[in-house]
Amino acid sequence: MPGVIVYTTPGSCHLPSPLFWRTSSLNDCSCSPEPTALQQQQPSSPCTRLLRQRRRIVLPSADHVQSWLRRGLASRVPIERLIHRIGGNRFSCHASCAAAGEGPGVERAGVWGALLEPIDPRLPLDPHKSLINEDFSPALPEQRTFSVWDLASLWVGLVVGIPTYYMAGSLVEMGMSWWQGILTVLAGNLIVLVPMILSGHGGTKYGIPFPVLSRAAFGIRGANVPSLLRALVGCGWFGIQTWIGGQAIFQLLNALLQVKMDGAVIPFIGTSLPELGCFLLFWSMQVGIIWNGIESIRELEKYCAPVLIGLSASLLAWAYCRAGGFGPMLSAPSQFIVGGPKEGQFWAAFFPALTANVGFWATLSLNIPDFTRYAHSQADQLVGQALGLPLFMAAFTFVGLAVTSATVVIFGRAISDPIEVLSLVGSFVPTLLSLVGVILATITTNIAANVVAPANALVNINPAVFSFRKGGMITAILSILLAPWRLIQSSQGFIYTWLIGYSALLGPVGGIVITDYFLVRNRDLNISDLYSMSPDGQYWYSGGFNLNAMASLVLGVLPNVPGFLASAGLVEKVPQAFKLIYDNSWFVGFLLSSAVYWLLTSRGRTAAVSLP
Repeated sequence: MPGVIVYTTPGSCHLPSPLFWRTSSLNDCSCSPEPTALQQQQPSSPCTRLLRQRRRIVLPSADHVQSWLRRGLASRVPIERLIHRIGGNRFSCHASCAAAGEGPGVERAGVWGALLEPIDPRLPLDPHKSLINEDFSPALPEQRTFSVWDLASLWVGLVVGIPTYYMAGSLVEMGMSWWQGILTVLAGNLIVLVPMILSGHGGTKYGIPFPVLSRAAFGIRGANVPSLLRALVGCGWFGIQTWIGGQAIFQLLNALLQVKMDGAVIPFIGTSLPELGCFLLFWSMQVGIIWNGIESIRELEKYCAPVLIGLSASLLAWAYCRAGGFGPMLSAPSQFIVGGPKEGQFWAAFFPALTANVGFWATLSLNIPDFTRYAHSQADQLVGQALGLPLFMAAFTFVGLAVTSATVVIFGRAISDPIEVLSLVGSFVPTLLSLVGVILATITTNIAANVVAPANALVNINPAVFSFRKGGMITAILSILLAPWRLIQSSQGFIYTWLIGYSALLGPVGGIVITDYFLVRNRDLNISDLYSMSPDGQYWYSGGFNLNAMASLVLGVLPNVPGFLASAGLVEKVPQAFKLIYDNSWFVGFLLSSAVYWLLTSRGRTAAVSLP
């Protein structure tokens, strides 16, 4: 008979803050919670002993219990007081001591309760050596180093970069007014914040990276598919961003030294020695950070964030003072207004622009658990991301737009390239500061967005062979072998179309992983089975692959294929409906794959019981 389990804080268990209770359905009222691996390490704890005790209490009926519990939660009534007021049938009551780091914790009801539930890191029992190493082991509380500020700083480092600088300017070129461009950027990032927080939840709760989290949905072996999809996009962008960073160093050194560091292009390399040297210099800077591991990335993002904010504010102040204002672009009306050259076409431009803004961070919305696994709590990851992503994204796009507008007054023409603007500043100290700022901005974006995912994807293939350091070094070496300068010089449009289109494939992956974690499993994972190769394991499915997830991925991608082929110039003409679908590819893929996966798994689905 299903019952209700009530978690409470016994009076004899002294915790730093009061705990309240939650309810959850159980198939067997008589079962007691198993001690977690963390509890097993503390056998003498009085809270651990109380966690194993049972109490029988008198409650009326399941319906009345749910009503009383909801009322009690709303008023934060301690369970001892609530039990005193009701009586009836028999249910189970257990003690929970998660606030002291010992147990599954106390959950709150509702959406916010689910999003802010306590962390539950557990070491797997008897993990297979090919599925775990030090980098992939769940991060326990003592390993959690990311605070609200650390996660907000991570996003500041990601946002402040050359691509973001272009964002609002490109929207204005489409015909939007400056405020329409900023609001479009803000709306897109508020939307992508939702899957970002949802994806990060599992990483924070269980302390696991994205490849391990995706094993629940795709299977132990099938998880390599979404991991490698994300990794390939990351490798491509890492090479291109490194080349852009090297070019920034090259141009600013020319301005700083007031010499022309030109050289003949070496045919078999495809670039000149000075440009190649700047590329390798910038590459080496990043390799040094990768070699020191994830903690060095946290330190980099944390301490660079205020510097980047200060330099961005300085650039904005310089442009305002030199131009005597922000220039004509900020006073230009929208081209979509009545009587404008693009009257009535706003929504046709808005939705593709919105999709582009969502897709801008769609790749990182998948592997954000690689970072949130180190968050102290769910509140840290939620608030940190909410503060760092949409607000700073909107703010920095305004910087890009305002400075571009001011260049019309300062230089007589609109200059949307920030490197060119900085090289024209003139004096030694501002140019030197600009060089430092560009290096920091590109490194903080490139390493966090384009190294961590490929490195962890390689670790997931075989943790016994690969570590995060090895995976990061392989990613860095591949970026050289790709010769990104040739890719950009030969077919920049195709490469960017390919990379953006390829990253749109990841929308369905995000839909499947989030649906599986929140709707199918109700945030309840069997940690031991995530690291098990046993055919009897919960996530082994069919030979290690979840065919439902694979089918949902294919069906989520297919509608976007014709539009991508047309965008890449591989076909001449496709029906307008497919172009419309591709313009909204992330939304279509995410929602369609989620719905298909939910329908496929709903057949014969049973409640999953998680064991440590």
